[in-house]
Amino acid sequence: MSVLVREMVAMMFWYGGHWPFWQAGLMWLLMLVFWALLIWAVYVLVTTATRRPPRDEGRSRARQILDERLARGEIDEAEYRRLRGLIDTGDRQNPADTGSQHPAGTGSSR
Repeated sequence: MSVLVREMVAMMFWYGGHWPFWQAGLMWLLMLVFWALLIWAVYVLVTTATRRPPRDEGRSRARQILDERLARGEIDEAEYRRLRGLIDTGDRQNPADTGSQHPAGTGSSR
């Protein structure tokens, strides 16, 4: 009976057994993939959490309004260039204070 117990213990704990080369290689490869994915996930989380929204969204809307005003004929090309320059430099000067002239009948009232 003791021989039977020894055989059972040897079978249960793979006595004398070893991993084939491909299994050990697969284990290392999967471990490297796991760590690479974990590091990538942390990087993505940190960069998206600290990313700032684009600052020129208001400027692009201002340019769009300015383009529409030029298309409707509310302002001439010289006024358009001047106002576009103000938008591009980020100057917050009020265009009404700079002597802007509107063609007759197209006042800037809202």
